[in-house]
Amino acid sequence: MLRRFAAVLLSAILLAPGWLGASGFTLFAGFVPLLWISDSYGASHRDWWRIFGWATLTFVLWNALTVWWIWYATPVGPIAATVVSTILNLIAFMLFHTVSKRAPKALAYVTLVTAWITTEYWYTVGDISWPWLILGNGFSHEVWAVQWYEYTGVFGGSLWVLVVNILLFEAWKERRNLRKWISAAAAILLPMALSAGILSMWKQPDEGSVRVSIIQPNVDCYDKFHGDAERQEQNILDLLGQVPGDARFILLPETAVPGYYTEPDLSDNAWIGTGPGSFWLQLTDSLRRNHPDALLITGANTIRRYAAGTQTETARRDRLGYYDVFNSAVGLDSAGRIQLHHKGRLVIGVENTPTWIFDVLRFLVIDLGGVVGQIGKGLHGSAFEHDGVTVGPAICYEGLYGDFYGDFVRRGAQFMAIVSNDGWWGDTPGYRHLFSISRLRAIEHRRAITRSANTGMSGFIAPTGKVGQTLGWEERGILTAEVPLNSETTVYTRYGDYLARMAQYVLLLSVLYFIAYRVKRRNHLVN
Repeated sequence: MLRRFAAVLLSAILLAPGWLGASGFTLFAGFVPLLWISDSYGASHRDWWRIFGWATLTFVLWNALTVWWIWYATPVGPIAATVVSTILNLIAFMLFHTVSKRAPKALAYVTLVTAWITTEYWYTVGDISWPWLILGNGFSHEVWAVQWYEYTGVFGGSLWVLVVNILLFEAWKERRNLRKWISAAAAILLPMALSAGILSMWKQPDEGSVRVSIIQPNVDCYDKFHGDAERQEQNILDLLGQVPGDARFILLPETAVPGYYTEPDLSDNAWIGTGPGSFWLQLTDSLRRNHPDALLITGANTIRRYAAGTQTETARRDRLGYYDVFNSAVGLDSAGRIQLHHKGRLVIGVENTPTWIFDVLRFLVIDLGGVVGQIGKGLHGSAFEHDGVTVGPAICYEGLYGDFYGDFVRRGAQFMAIVSNDGWWGDTPGYRHLFSISRLRAIEHRRAITRSANTGMSGFIAPTGKVGQTLGWEERGILTAEVPLNSETTVYTRYGDYLARMAQYVLLLSVLYFIAYRVKRRNHLVN
């Protein structure tokens, strides 16, 4: 009992560091103790429930170590995330355990790999989505080792972790079998060597660069939706006046502009469009005076109204009809022209409570200020064009989704701008890892990233994942740099999460094969 409990603790401790600012290489052995516990039990129903308990404890502890910081925003958050994540992890692991006791070892390991990646994928594309603990995300601090993500995305990293764990476990079981140790070492080192080769040969396309300025206003997240809007607006104008005059793109964070504005002209009248709101006119005037050649990209809450019968599933209703509130990125130039992108990947419980459970679980909706519960949802990544250059304006949480993020690139983005609001969780690993994960997006699509956070971490990331200038926690200021452009697309950009989609089909075939195998066993056709 004590040895198994120690193994559970060891698994959780080895799985966690990549999300806490440390090395993700401990992932290579993270499942080995849990595999040992599974191997130590038999095929009885009682033993199945015993390993179920140990596996549950492992995954709960892994979540607790890595997502505890959500508690600063809401006590419900880490509990809900842990429950859903643990259920999906258990589906994969217990399916493996079941197959391993009743079928050939090779089939069990294929089941483990494909089931784990499949459940990760489900957590990415489902209505309830929180892809934080995708195993491949654990290497965001070792970007030199995963340059091949431009071919596979983070699911390639998950595949790498699972295969290495299996090989290390098999080598540990037969400690004197040198061949198995060599196989495990090769599985670790060869992808690293390939990555080093890709990094040494990769060259930035000669498409020029643009000068980009990032603004970090440092406004308290909990005050910004209930505080003095006039003071926030003046803070933005003051910082905007300090931006170098030769900047062609200027970034402000998610929901930086206080208030709600009616599309398409961003009227400050929530009921009808009456022309741009007064602050948007001030921003336009500031650009015209100081940055006539620049595009300002900023976050804002926008309202879209619908004629009767054309409303969306998420639309609300008031006395004038149906409308959606969107978390939007706004592109504004010195002529007052407006471009819009609606956030398409919404934070579960804050911005997105699936409509089929909203009425039942309304009491769980987390209020972090602003509009909560269910806001309007963008359908795809968008691209803003300015002076012959195209930029993808991703909003915060969208940076967790490699395939969706690629939609900006597929629509022509030559570099990426991420606007975010990271301060909900305080000075914890949460905002730091959210920035770090962006390094993986840079590699997957080979696009430079400029990131503006309200507070937390703003900065520049190269297409290789290398971090440039940054502004840290509770720093107010401006960063300016030349950002390289790229119009080429990677394999991952073109095909997205193909590894995860393939895993679903291989898993289905594995389950069917297992069923057929068991039927034959019962009929004594298999010795």
